[in-house]
Amino acid sequence: MEAPMSFIHHLGVFASDFEASERFYTAALEPLGITAGYQADGVAEYWNPASDTPSLSLERAERAPATTKGMHIAFTAGSRDAVDAFHAAALAAGGTSRHAPRSWSEYRAYCSFVSDPDGNNIEAVHKEVP
Repeated sequence: MEAPMSFIHHLGVFASDFEASERFYTAALEPLGITAGYQADGVAEYWNPASDTPSLSLERAERAPATTKGMHIAFTAGSRDAVDAFHAAALAAGGTSRHAPRSWSEYRAYCSFVSDPDGNNIEAVHKEVP
């Protein structure tokens, strides 16, 4: 029997300031075990080292307009500590806090929300009840 496919293969974010966004995503995603698996001029692909999908493609906004303010991406965190580290790293790398880490009973999860350099809503979520 084939293993189920991931619902998402990859997402693309087009950054108005690629260098600022690359610093932000590299720092914020590292505590979640997500690394830059591929980097070239104006492109960075982030994924879990054990699997290259799903992934996040960060690209310099040249052929498409910047992805700004309207996007929300939630990344899975393995623990509350990872959510806390995500929040701290995101702020240190130029992000701004939307919601500090805390328990969200309506989601049955511990979450943190930050804005990336273009104002997109980026979340780390640790589900506490399956």
